[in-house]
Amino acid sequence: MTSVRSYRWKLAEADSSPDHLAIVKKLSDELTVSPVLADILVRRGIDSFEKSRSFFRPEIADLHDPFLMSGMDKAVERISRAIRSNEKILVYGDYDVDGTNGTTILWTFLKSIGADVSYFIPDRQKEGYGLSLAGLERAKEFHPSLIVTVDCGITAGTQIAAATAARIDVVVCDHHEPGHGAPAAVAILDPIQEHCTYPYKSLCGAGVAFKLVQALATVDEFRAKLEHTEGDPLRKYLQYVALATTADIVPLTGENRTIVKIGFELLNTEPVPGIQALIDIAGMHAGRISSGQAVFVLAPRINAVGRLGDARRAVELLACDSYGSALEFARVLEHENSERRKIDEVTFTQAQEIVDNHLAADDTTIVLHKDEWHPGVIGIVASRLVERYYRPTIMMTTVDGVVKGSARSVSGFNIYEALKRVEDKLIQFGGHKYAAGLTVALDRVEEFRDAFQKSADEVLTEEILTPEIRIDAEIPLSEISPKFIRVLGQFAPFGPENMRPVFAVRDVAVVGSPRIVGKNHLKFKVRKGNHVIDAIGFNLGKHIDLVRTASKGIDLAFSLDENEYQGEVVPQLKIRDIKQREA
Repeated sequence: MTSVRSYRWKLAEADSSPDHLAIVKKLSDELTVSPVLADILVRRGIDSFEKSRSFFRPEIADLHDPFLMSGMDKAVERISRAIRSNEKILVYGDYDVDGTNGTTILWTFLKSIGADVSYFIPDRQKEGYGLSLAGLERAKEFHPSLIVTVDCGITAGTQIAAATAARIDVVVCDHHEPGHGAPAAVAILDPIQEHCTYPYKSLCGAGVAFKLVQALATVDEFRAKLEHTEGDPLRKYLQYVALATTADIVPLTGENRTIVKIGFELLNTEPVPGIQALIDIAGMHAGRISSGQAVFVLAPRINAVGRLGDARRAVELLACDSYGSALEFARVLEHENSERRKIDEVTFTQAQEIVDNHLAADDTTIVLHKDEWHPGVIGIVASRLVERYYRPTIMMTTVDGVVKGSARSVSGFNIYEALKRVEDKLIQFGGHKYAAGLTVALDRVEEFRDAFQKSADEVLTEEILTPEIRIDAEIPLSEISPKFIRVLGQFAPFGPENMRPVFAVRDVAVVGSPRIVGKNHLKFKVRKGNHVIDAIGFNLGKHIDLVRTASKGIDLAFSLDENEYQGEVVPQLKIRDIKQREA
């Protein structure tokens, strides 16, 4: 099997209807922005001045009423009763960025309103994912009469029944796909569960936990306890939700965008001690943290302690009141992340060798299993294999005699539904459209692999298996001005369903001599008419001969950035792909 070599360019379909053009013209005039940018906004659902206000300048008041979520009344009533009766409450979270941030939010908030509350994060290897029976046995050591799950629980019917039998009530806060039947919990908070009319469906687990906190804060006796807090007592929690939302790769639209936009403003101006320490230990520039840096720099450090050991260290870091204590925990996370990268690289190399030497070029999926692979890195390696080969990928390892796996997918192929079609081969599974976890009996791995491949073959097409670059608009170089780039920057934070706009320009001439800079980055200048602009293609050194010898000009797919050099800021094309003009 070979790595990805070419991309399909898919230009956004132009809408030349009078109604669309009138909306674009009106929005362009009202916002005093380029019609190109106004058209992109309209195609992303921002088709009025009021919607653009909440897009560019969101406010906490834009968040939905938490009591619109099904089960919220019951959840608030049960938790309130537990606090009044001085019952022991246990927050039971997942070990990833979403789960640890959500646990931090709920644990610290409940403490602030007088709850007798502890938290528990299961060990990935010993207790496994979510509210497992093994995890429940550990949770009983805290002697809770109420467990509140975070980022898990929606499919834990057996486990919740066991908790109920042990006289432990359960409130579920989750955002994953429900199973065949709702568990018999006291209350279930999950915006995508059947019959829930909550107006926004794409919250992460920490987002659901925050909605519960919002609702609890309206209770008179708890509101009174929060009144001594300077400013909005809930505002700081948006930093945790923003970090979790970006790391969990959920859509950055609607309520998620409001949370992330405000959360990152706070994270960059007045970060809580734990996040500040994490930023500093990673060598990042405080005040300039983007959603991309959160995903690729901050999130791996939080995930690392859960992948290789005890994820409670992430919660302790995030909940720290003092910077000094936070810095000690941040150093632990930094060390664990360094160790994780080493294991990651060895596993990735082994996986590549198997794919290159043993899988056929026409295989539509990658399903690999080795007993000795570390369960903490197989999800990361699966993502790297998808990036390299652009095939739905499942990486599996053996833990205590059972095979556990992480699945990652490509655009257009729902990995959760694919696993559902072969669930008779699995012990259990769960997850999202593009990422899932699974467990399979050791003696059924080959049977599962064959069934999964056969099922995938019925859905996957050559088009789905060819990576796509979606072009928002073709623009001339003359369109690129400082104001154009400044307005474009305000589209951030970028993420699913609000990706950084990608543009195309056709038939540009290369100016001067292209060169390789840094680690295989291609740097050159292009000209169209009287306009010349810098361009850089990260990891696109393989295209240098094409650029050097382009006698017919080249076509570029790119996003826009600014490059600061010797005190001067100049526009720069950040190249996504290069194509030779046809003769």
